[in-house]
Amino acid sequence: MDEESRVVGIAEMTVAQSPQRLVAFGLGSCVGVTLYDGKTKTGGMAHVMLPSSRLRSGEAPPGKYADTALGILAAEVEKAGARRGNLEAKIVGGANMFSDLPQSAPVPIGLRNVDAVRQKLAELDIPIAGEAVGGNRGRTMVFNLEDGRVEIRILNQPMQYL
Repeated sequence: MDEESRVVGIAEMTVAQSPQRLVAFGLGSCVGVTLYDGKTKTGGMAHVMLPSSRLRSGEAPPGKYADTALGILAAEVEKAGARRGNLEAKIVGGANMFSDLPQSAPVPIGLRNVDAVRQKLAELDIPIAGEAVGGNRGRTMVFNLEDGRVEIRILNQPMQYL
């Protein structure tokens, strides 16, 4: 990692401006969500672990849940100079990492995370400009705030871009 790259860990949110890059490693069932204003080159990333904070017990960071992380991230990106009307989102992850095992839930957690992220973005009126979700392989995403492009790295596969 170079000095212009910042890692966004599980249940974390980070806001930055160009020329920085934001990186989320090992997105399995978690979902990486970027918000970006191309006019100000300001954006942020959330590394969402679970769909809903309703069933939480005790203290947990708001970045852990889709229903709490995205509203806070949008507000923080605006505070850093972005305009809400210019924001667009990209989402990566939500894989079913244990597809060979019997599932106790009717819908795997990765897909529930993706659905919760889509729902919250719709509530916030932030369009989704691209996504790479589902499947059964983990991903790493690199968000370049210079141009809004997201690199997606999957082991033994060609690089993808959103």
